[in-house]
Amino acid sequence: MEVKQTTATIKLVTARELLPQLESIPLFQNIKEQDFDCLGEVEVLNAPAGTVLFSPGETKLYFWVAMEGEIRATKPETDGGCTLLGTLKAGDTFGEVPLLTGASSTPVYAETVVDSKLFRIDRDSFWRLMSTCPVVRAGVLANMGHRLEAYQLLTLHREKLISLGTLAAGLMHELNNPGAAARRAAAQLRDNLVRLQEISLRFTEANLTLEQKRCMADLQAEALKFQKPQPMSSLEQADAEEAMLEWLESSGIENAWKLAPTLVAVGWRSEDIECAKQAFPPGILSDALNWLEALVSSMQLVGTIEESITRVTDLVVAVKKYAYDDKNREREIDIHDSIQSTLTILAHKFRQKELSIRKIFGSDMPKIKTTGTGLSQVWTNLLDNAIDASPEKGEITIHTWVEDGKARIGIADEGSGVAPEHREHIFEPFFTTKPVGVGTGLGLDIAHRIVVGQFGGEITFTSKPGKTEFVVAIPETK
Repeated sequence: MEVKQTTATIKLVTARELLPQLESIPLFQNIKEQDFDCLGEVEVLNAPAGTVLFSPGETKLYFWVAMEGEIRATKPETDGGCTLLGTLKAGDTFGEVPLLTGASSTPVYAETVVDSKLFRIDRDSFWRLMSTCPVVRAGVLANMGHRLEAYQLLTLHREKLISLGTLAAGLMHELNNPGAAARRAAAQLRDNLVRLQEISLRFTEANLTLEQKRCMADLQAEALKFQKPQPMSSLEQADAEEAMLEWLESSGIENAWKLAPTLVAVGWRSEDIECAKQAFPPGILSDALNWLEALVSSMQLVGTIEESITRVTDLVVAVKKYAYDDKNREREIDIHDSIQSTLTILAHKFRQKELSIRKIFGSDMPKIKTTGTGLSQVWTNLLDNAIDASPEKGEITIHTWVEDGKARIGIADEGSGVAPEHREHIFEPFFTTKPVGVGTGLGLDIAHRIVVGQFGGEITFTSKPGKTEFVVAIPETK
């Protein structure tokens, strides 16, 4: 961008004419009069407030001297921000950095803040002055050194602020899922308590026998233990749910489709509740098993709330440890259990798009030793992206296996794939292909930093239309 000659008045004068005005400028106080002869004529600008002296990309470079007024220098950044380099006043010189570094254009934007008076010399005149006047040369080089040092400090400060912003944005990104899961679980728990109360009132009018009361007490005791069963593969879980559904429907149970997944999820089979069928007549049996399902579901929801709050606490602790460079106690993580917990947290997102989950879990997966809490964040970010990429009623596959001494976890979706031009940027912070306001561009960056930095592993991906798979590889710990 050229100087706004419509607002700035430019006058050509000989350099000698400026000597009386330059006596108060530190750079020229000890200069000899004959040193100005080589400059010949220079341009004097009377620039009203708001005049743009130069802007990024301008190729015609000058060395500037401020005689009156005030000028603001800023540098636009690649992320859309802007760094204030400084405010220049009467007696200050500027513009030497691109000239001395051999730059083809300036990266800086300079604008007058108040009505100002300046003079400038072009590239050739600047180098003639530098070669003939040691005093000026020493002063210009000193100014350049100070400016580069100040800019480095500004850049470091800016990077720290960006890191802090990234951390804060990532924390909000991670807190959203467990917070929403806890809120939904609390609402469902309230509904379950109402169901339990309604069914319990019907029981008080049914005059239950001692055998029926004992059966209900046994089932209640088992439900209240709520010990997590071993995670099942998708095929095993589907078979178990189908068998339970058939048993419930053959027994005339109301809401059998709802009861089957809940009872299977806690590891129960039809033989575990056979006593209820023997003890209760058909009319009461449905109430008894719906009461049992509401109790089991309530325990599951309490578990979800506990997991969500633990997740929130872990995230807060992780930020605290990050900020204060503290050390956590070493512990072991079960990969399958960690994935299962994350699936629980994200269950609502799967339901919204009617997505199915196919789990192919290896039987020999090692425990992972860690002093951090980051694995669940990795699964959350990868699964969250897979959900967003998946078509309605699609399938997400989670595959775990051991290969070359590393625990490997693959998460694949059936989406349209990652465009070739985006692949090299996929792990960069703030890079996202999602619509504005939907994606932060932080998920894969966070996952990559945790896998590589915390666990010494690697995260890779393959993509084609219909299948994109991210594979996390974590070295086994002895």
